[in-house]
Amino acid sequence: MMIFNKAIPRRTFLRGAAATLALPLLDSMIPAFASAETSPAIRLAFVYAPNGMIMEHWTPRTEGTGFELPLILEPLAPFRDHFAVLSGLSQNPAFPMPGDGDNAPHERAGGAYLTGVHPTRGGSLGVSVDQIAAKHLGMRTQLASLEIGLHDSAVVGQCEKGWNCGYLHTLSWRTPTTPLPSENRPRVVFERLFGDSDSTDPKDRLERIRKGRSLLDSVAEEAARLLQGLGPRDRSKLFEYLDAVRDVERRIQIAEQQSSRELPVLERPAGIPEIFDEHARLMFDLQVLAFQSDLTRVCTFMMGREQSDRSFREIGIPDAHHQLTHHQKDPGKIAKVLQINIYHSKVFAYLLEKLQSTPDGDGSLMDHSMIVYGGGISDGNTHSYQDLPVLLLGGGAGRIKRGYHIQYPKDTPMTNLYMSLLDKLGVPVQNLGDSTGNLKLLSIA
Repeated sequence: MMIFNKAIPRRTFLRGAAATLALPLLDSMIPAFASAETSPAIRLAFVYAPNGMIMEHWTPRTEGTGFELPLILEPLAPFRDHFAVLSGLSQNPAFPMPGDGDNAPHERAGGAYLTGVHPTRGGSLGVSVDQIAAKHLGMRTQLASLEIGLHDSAVVGQCEKGWNCGYLHTLSWRTPTTPLPSENRPRVVFERLFGDSDSTDPKDRLERIRKGRSLLDSVAEEAARLLQGLGPRDRSKLFEYLDAVRDVERRIQIAEQQSSRELPVLERPAGIPEIFDEHARLMFDLQVLAFQSDLTRVCTFMMGREQSDRSFREIGIPDAHHQLTHHQKDPGKIAKVLQINIYHSKVFAYLLEKLQSTPDGDGSLMDHSMIVYGGGISDGNTHSYQDLPVLLLGGGAGRIKRGYHIQYPKDTPMTNLYMSLLDKLGVPVQNLGDSTGNLKLLSIA
């Protein structure tokens, strides 16, 4: 990395009439002789896959390094040196307790996942791990956290069997009684990150879209002035970042134009791509932009909610996902669930590719992130909460060793992993939900 005697402040923004655009980390933001003393920012993300996995095709057969990738993890082969498979972790607070009444297994799976607290019908949990991190890391960023999903999200009211809708539709709880909704509309996430105007009227936003105005048009003059004072490497970084922002804008506009067409019978949400992987990639791009520009360092991403009945016609499966997971050992249904699990991995691999290819200081966003991928149910047929599917990805700025499979003792709390991640973030926490201590992770010596 080049070191400059005069540095641009890290929290530099391009300001325009309708927007404020944060910048990625540039070489010229590192003052002379300070790089050795400055630790890179670590990003924390949770990516959730619902309804369980076909675990025999998720869990490697051997521990340590050099294990053979099972079918569900094969799409992640290019990144096998960037993740660890953690087996044996469980979320026992999701199991039913006396007085729970109706079972509500999916509500309890989603509610307990990041809190480690047993959900009750009344809608009280604990603060989720992402929000514990956000409270600490958010003091340094514009947004404390970002909650993204690929499903319609309602966190108020009652859902199945009278249980709180928040248990299904979000993973994030700011307080024991305050769930944070997951946003599935790309335009809303984009405007939350980069702004648009002071108006909150949807008609005003739609008018801006129709006129074809870009957020970058608003900051073009200031961007040109900044570029004049940057070195070649920083100019290249900034051009790539601005191109990425414009590309996301363009794709959002296309999605909005397509979804606004009049259709017979079918009703679809405005501004959301029709195809699952297109929607996911667009939202993943927004997450990467948020991390790249240091607008937030904490994100939860739900690829679907628990009990989701989405079909996956993109891969030839018109059946409802949740119904398939209750396969009763039917080989045909198991094969379809396995296809969905593999498809989710392929879609998730797109995020990893973006993180790996996005420079951040002396490394990449992948190097400076800690990402948990998996779900709150292992076997969807029996609603098992033991031996969950868990991947830990990213280097944590050199704090985590990767490329191995480790089997922990049965019923090791999932929250022990979260305790360890918070510790590596420098977030002081005495306990979290049912945690019994920090999980022993292999660290780089």
